[in-house]
Amino acid sequence: MNLERCRYIVIEGPIGAGKTSLARNMATRLNCSLMLEQPEANPFLEKFYEDTPRYALPTQLFFLLQRRQQLQSVQQKNGFSQSIVGDFLFEKDQLFADVALSELEHGLYQQIREQMFLDAPVPDLVIYLQVSPEILIKRIRQRGNALEQYISEDYLRRLAERYMQFFHAYDRAPVMIVNSEHIDLANSIADLDLLLARIDQMRSAREYFNVGVN
Repeated sequence: MNLERCRYIVIEGPIGAGKTSLARNMATRLNCSLMLEQPEANPFLEKFYEDTPRYALPTQLFFLLQRRQQLQSVQQKNGFSQSIVGDFLFEKDQLFADVALSELEHGLYQQIREQMFLDAPVPDLVIYLQVSPEILIKRIRQRGNALEQYISEDYLRRLAERYMQFFHAYDRAPVMIVNSEHIDLANSIADLDLLLARIDQMRSAREYFNVGVN
């Protein structure tokens, strides 16, 4: 795969996987525009982490609208004529809905989502950062984000499992599945170089990148 020909690259993974840091570093290295999630703009998120059952639906709907608007804005401005690296896949809303919403809420969410049809662009490449729930929990506790300290370990475990299920079946775009437990893609230039070189060597629609795994 020739990275220079990729117009739209998406980094994905559960909370704490390191997707935003990698997206920033790749955008800088590849001289691409950056499209990032904006969780700080969601007025329901703090309440969601404190009381998930009560605030799951408004939190989810806000993110759905936000991501839809971001993608529409890019499509209207340049139609991805300029290369972009993003830290979210539009389909991720479905993953979080599956984990957080009750059965009744999920049904309502699906009806709203279907009415808000968006012909979401298909990435040229998706990089899925796969991390065990234990590592996710450790990273989130270490980085000290006050808001994230309310996230329950059970929620993180269920979310990580849902991500694995999703990417086991995902086939809309080429996927590089990265075991990011033993590699520092946020701070190590050498590790970033290893990943970029591995992507350049991709020859199939689904490949794996493991470093330091016994």
